[in-house]
Amino acid sequence: MPKLLFSKIRFYEIKDIMPNMKRPRRIDIVLNRKRRKNDIQYLKVQKMHAETYPSNLSRQTDHKLHLTLESLLKDKKHLAAFRSFLKSEFSEENIEFWLACEAFRSTVSPDDLRQKAEEIYQEFIQPTACREVNVDHHVREKIKKSLEKPSRSCFDEAQKHIYLLMERDSCPRFLHSDAYLSLKRKSRSLWYI
Repeated sequence: MPKLLFSKIRFYEIKDIMPNMKRPRRIDIVLNRKRRKNDIQYLKVQKMHAETYPSNLSRQTDHKLHLTLESLLKDKKHLAAFRSFLKSEFSEENIEFWLACEAFRSTVSPDDLRQKAEEIYQEFIQPTACREVNVDHHVREKIKKSLEKPSRSCFDEAQKHIYLLMERDSCPRFLHSDAYLSLKRKSRSLWYI
């Protein structure tokens, strides 16, 4: 293997290469600091109220915080964009199931609980459902048995499984998609206006 040769440049040769470069003197540095300090005295600071922001999430994206699935599901704009992204990937049943389970949990009446549980089972869990979600056989059987006397937690295991699936698979793809990047650009432009 051939040897690589490097030329040695001495310090005095570097000085000769850049003779016109002016170096700041210490007094210039101190004076510049004082000048900057005087300029800053006239800066007016106002507290902005939460409602003046486009959304709390747009501030977070400005600080380059990573968007998690949990925060994505809480923000209406991001949730709508995520739903349309999942529709484009033909996997919107995951978010629809998760949202249906959240609504199911807030049900108070036992009769409504039984009716909603049956609707969720028919639409998402049953093997012949048109919008069937990807849960294993054991979870499916547990849910089927719990439909006789449904509780608010009868879909918890399936909902957790779907949440983890979206967190590992769909959410990272969404964060790199054009839909999210354009939403991020729009929220930044609103933030700076």
